[in-house]
Amino acid sequence: MRFTYPYDLSIMRAEQATSTWRDSKRYLWVLGLTMPLLPFLAVGLHELTGWGVWLWLGPIVILGMVPIIDWIVGLDPANPPDAVIKSLEQDRYYRWLTYLFLPLQYAGFALAFWYIATGDLTLVNKIGLAVTVGFIGGLGINTAHELGHKKESHERWLSKIALAQSCYGHFYIEHNRGHHVRVATPADPASSRVGESFYRFWPRTVFGSLASAWELESRRYSRRGQHPFRIGNDVINALLMTAALWALMVIWLGPAIMPFLLIQAFIAITLLEAVNYLEHYGMLREIVGVPGKERYERVEPRHSWNSNNIATNVLLYHLQRHSDHHAHPTRRYQALRDEKSAPALPTGYASMILLALVPPAWNRVMDPRVLDHFDGDISRANIAPHKRERILRRYPAAPARAETTVAESLPGAVAVLTGGTVVATCPGCGYSYDERRGDPREGFAAGTAFASIPDTWCCPDCGVRDKVDFLVAHVG
Repeated sequence: MRFTYPYDLSIMRAEQATSTWRDSKRYLWVLGLTMPLLPFLAVGLHELTGWGVWLWLGPIVILGMVPIIDWIVGLDPANPPDAVIKSLEQDRYYRWLTYLFLPLQYAGFALAFWYIATGDLTLVNKIGLAVTVGFIGGLGINTAHELGHKKESHERWLSKIALAQSCYGHFYIEHNRGHHVRVATPADPASSRVGESFYRFWPRTVFGSLASAWELESRRYSRRGQHPFRIGNDVINALLMTAALWALMVIWLGPAIMPFLLIQAFIAITLLEAVNYLEHYGMLREIVGVPGKERYERVEPRHSWNSNNIATNVLLYHLQRHSDHHAHPTRRYQALRDEKSAPALPTGYASMILLALVPPAWNRVMDPRVLDHFDGDISRANIAPHKRERILRRYPAAPARAETTVAESLPGAVAVLTGGTVVATCPGCGYSYDERRGDPREGFAAGTAFASIPDTWCCPDCGVRDKVDFLVAHVG
């Protein structure tokens, strides 16, 4: 007779879950590759019919058809079991879908601008095609977002290439090292505030993100004892990539296409920042710690708005499962989970973008949801300073709470002890800092003691865990 021990049962259950679970969206993800084909379809239908409306196919599909499909198809709250996460992330089928987006993106980009330059088009039709290209560029930024969070160097370079079209390459730095660190705080230019319209948010986030990216890179080079004006600066090399791409287009098609390059970049940037606007609207993390060592609480699912609408999720690589993304930024899109504790948007991103363009309608829908999220106390939300008094009068706060500083527990954090070489590991993503190697890219030469790294430093891979969170071991 064979006896089965408890640990055998757990292993058997995990293996059974792995063998029986199937991703119901596995082949739906291919639909994401239809989006960069829209310029081809737009040009082909215009040639076939002569109707200029086809050249506006980007906004027609993404802001017109996708919300309808979201409404018809509905939600998909299914999560992959924990036991399959690792194998699901290792399935290279999913990452090849993101890789293939880029050649299609740039093929459509080249075709559209060739058609703008050589086709017999009215100004309105040229603008329409540039807008369609801009929508694809916005989706390209989202692809860059998925690739830029990964540890593999080739994926990070592909991320930069995807961003070159829209002249938003600094997003690669600011999003990973800025937004993910400061999300849902007043210091984050990409976290929108209650009472802040999208039109006021747009300049704050666009110019604030650029300034933040430059500051982050300047700080990195300062730790290395170098000035930031060098090719390795990811703000500078990103701008150079865009300059080279646009210069090539101008040489090929003439300077008359320059205004349309600017139009498509503006549309791509606006589409991205519209998504940023709705992802963390009004969310605010509390200050925790002991006096003299305060910091913002760790990012949790309740700091991001989620949506499970299938159509938009397929097109945006599960971006709408935003809470899990912020908790596990390096996790691949196919493995992202729906966090039940996260606040939910009333519908998918595509529809919410349209709502954000009409501030009174947005406030009517979203402000009560923010109020409910904070248990009726709007003062706990991230509120636009210029609207704070008016909003507090509109939504009277609950009885004032005593000002307290919450002590946050840091499970697993280990104090740095003397003796031996320190190897400190991020408990979130597995990034490891070995004192013997240092991290030259971060500005820490080989031999730099972990204890001497600034306390404000955070994990360079996930941006979620601060230095104090790292698990410390001693070797040698």
